[in-house]
Parts: sequence; C-alpha cells; structure tokens
Amino acid sequence: MAKKIKAVIKLNLPAGAATPGPPAGPILGQHGIPIMDFINQYNQATQNQKGSIVPAVITVYEDRTFTFVTKLPPVSDLIKKKLGLKKGAKEPRRETVAKLSATDLEVIAKEKLKDLNTNNLEAAKKIIAGTAKSMGVEVENG
Repeated sequence: MAKKIKAVIKLNLPAGAATPGPPAGPILGQHGIPIMDFINQYNQATQNQKGSIVPAVITVYEDRTFTFVTKLPPVSDLIKKKLGLKKGAKEPRRETVAKLSATDLEVIAKEKLKDLNTNNLEAAKKIIAGTAKSMGVEVENG
C-alpha cells in the first residue's frame, strides 16, 4: 500500500551548499523530517551545480520519511549566469543592466522548457523575456 502524504514543501536552496539553518531547517523541522539526512542528500544530488540556486520539491509522508525532486535553477538565475550579472536593475522600468540576445533567449527557453507550464517553445521564450524585462534586461527581437 502507498504511503500517505503529509505535506509537499518547495524550497530554493544553494546547490551543494545547503545548511541546516534557515530557510531549510525550520521548515523541515516543523514537519518532523531528519534535517541532516535531507541536507546531505540534497547537497550530494546538487554537487555538480554549485553556484546556482536549485529548487527542491520535498514530499513528506506521515511516517516522517521523505522523497525529493530537484528542478532547474530559476529563470532569473539562468539569465544572470548567461549575462554575467550579480543582480538585476534596482528600477527595472527605468534602467537597463544588460541586453539578452535572441539566441541566448532561445537557449535559456529550451533549457528551462521541461520545468515551465508550457510545451511550446515560443510561449517559453515569452515567459523568459518577461522575467528578463522585470530584471531590467533588454531582450533583442529575433
């Protein structure tokens, strides 16, 4: 018989460098998950992506066991890495911090496509472009 699910938790943690402190520790602790077990498994699973933020979807069962799935880094993280930015604009509508080429936009869209709520590449490109615009990154029309 299948285990009964108690909760599903979504966390954005640094790849390969998660710690038992906030935000992970308190959230996992309130659901009765062995914190260091999760941290060690997460860090091992994301070791090759160090330097990125990697979301994890954790399924907690009533017997206090858990499973988790890692996702791709957030779109904003992918854009910052592609353009070599530390952060986006302070006032996105007024200042532009970089320009994203049409080919870079397509590369990011293809990479993130499986985590987005669409299977259409053109729709994915619009989602990526919207995130870029909200960061103060100008998107080249292609």
